[in-house]
Amino acid sequence: MLNQLKTVLLLGILSGLVLVVGALVGGRGGLFVALIIALIFNFVSYFYSHKIVLKMYRAKEARKSKYAKLHAMIEDIAKKAKIPKPKIFIIPSETPNAFATGRNPKNAVVAATEGIIKSLSHDELKGVLAHEIGHVKNRDILVTTIAATLATIISYLAMMACFATIFGGGRNAEGKNIAELLMIGILTPIIAMVLRMAISRSREYLADRTGAMFLEDGKPLANALEKLELANKHAPLRFGNPTTSSLFIVNPFSATTMSSMFSTHPPMNERIKRLREMKF
Repeated sequence: MLNQLKTVLLLGILSGLVLVVGALVGGRGGLFVALIIALIFNFVSYFYSHKIVLKMYRAKEARKSKYAKLHAMIEDIAKKAKIPKPKIFIIPSETPNAFATGRNPKNAVVAATEGIIKSLSHDELKGVLAHEIGHVKNRDILVTTIAATLATIISYLAMMACFATIFGGGRNAEGKNIAELLMIGILTPIIAMVLRMAISRSREYLADRTGAMFLEDGKPLANALEKLELANKHAPLRFGNPTTSSLFIVNPFSATTMSSMFSTHPPMNERIKRLREMKF
């Protein structure tokens, strides 16, 4: 509940920031343009992003005859979560990782790399799959899509402010000076990114907890996270796009530790600690 309230608060701040920046850059007209852009981007992302990301990672639908155990695990977890069984896709990579996507539980997809199927035990893999179905249950794809879209719009409007400063002279028609516009142009994208990353981290914690509750045990996922963190640091994913890293259960692209403020994932030690301390 705490993570859900935190997400609502952060999304509210991010939405407000879009409107404030739009108003500051273009007055009422800018505010209206910001709102229209937000609605269009949200619509496109919500309905089509899952198809784009699956193609980006060369994912193919998992045949039940070949991946019978994977299908059985996901079917069992989906029943516990009281959602339809998601479609299952396989990513052709030995880097062990997984993600969930899709606009709602009826259209959800769980994608797993070939490497994660080979490297984890049955219980550990089931813990990871439960985490991903936790994302589906909590509608995190919708939440993170909205957050990403708002952050993008803020950055776009902030760039408009910078262009207005450079090409519009020292003071525009509404009396905004260079310092004010530069402040908008420089600081707002940073604030937007920090808020977006905070939302992403809060949803990871929530998916960890939700997945562990499905299995009534947090230890399998905790053990899996230890293995995945080490494996992805030593052998990062070689294709795809780092902007999608928040989808995965662990960051698949970076072998270095980012500042916690700018990371899409919570500190691994804290995730593992929380899972192992859960009581059922």
